[in-house]
Amino acid sequence: MPSAKPMTKVEVISALAKSTGFTKKDVAMFLEAYAKLAYTEVKKNKKFTLPGIAIMKIVKRKPKVGRNPATGETITIPARNVIKITVAKPCKDAVLGTGK
Repeated sequence: MPSAKPMTKVEVISALAKSTGFTKKDVAMFLEAYAKLAYTEVKKNKKFTLPGIAIMKIVKRKPKVGRNPATGETITIPARNVIKITVAKPCKDAVLGTGK
């Protein structure tokens, strides 16, 4: 059974325009502004909530020991900040069911 492909950006814009009655141009502008807001806020406040979908936050990863795949040499991977995305409970319940 072939798996369905994820929607492209154009398909998302078209679907939202159709369901809301807004123009595709307006929906595209909104999505761009929403993405910019998310990037700015997570950078500034270390956390941003996409209501009903997910929470984006910056977390600090500790340094760890790794291995160079080409040489097998042990290396130290330095500590760094990464973005972690946690799925919100309403999203889990809507997609996976309540589990009860």
